[in-house]
Amino acid sequence: MLIVFGKASSINVRKVLWCCDELNLPFQREDWGSGFQSTQVPEFLALNPNALVPVIDDDGFVLWESNSIIRYLANRYGNDSFYPRHPQARACTDQWMDWQATNLNNSWSYAFMSLVRNSPTHQDPQQVAASVANWNRHIGILEQRLQATGAYVAGDRFTLADIPIGLSINRWLATPLERPDYPAVSAYFQRLTERPGFSRHGNNGTA
Repeated sequence: MLIVFGKASSINVRKVLWCCDELNLPFQREDWGSGFQSTQVPEFLALNPNALVPVIDDDGFVLWESNSIIRYLANRYGNDSFYPRHPQARACTDQWMDWQATNLNNSWSYAFMSLVRNSPTHQDPQQVAASVANWNRHIGILEQRLQATGAYVAGDRFTLADIPIGLSINRWLATPLERPDYPAVSAYFQRLTERPGFSRHGNNGTA
């Protein structure tokens, strides 16, 4: 059976859990990370030398990095609708997953650490304001994309890309900040809430 190492509140672990749900893939999860088993122990470092969750063990195949994990699971257990095999359709799906992991994530880092984690080293008001503005600007890019597709981030159907993007929208909505009115993003988020996997693993935390 697939083993998922990581606490269920982690946004990156939740990517994997939601993906497993979409694939009807059974798994066993072990609590690792802050508040649970330490990822600094040799046992965990042997799985991931970066000491980060999630990690999976799929019948002896060990993999870390959340987007790599969900791509692997979709490749092995999914279908063409969920993770398209046509080169251009797959490239579009991968594009938005990579955008989420780089541009979007970098935009919210300071604001999230200040407003949610209450980090004492992230309390400069100017940097918080700049991070919030940058975060909202990037969600505005997503708003334009969703206006164009009228449905999901990679097109007219739900794909693997909607998992990291959907979790990012959940984090944005759950963070105490002033947000512009983005009707396409709101409609998109509502569509995601109708998916059982999102109800179980997506809309339940900001960690």
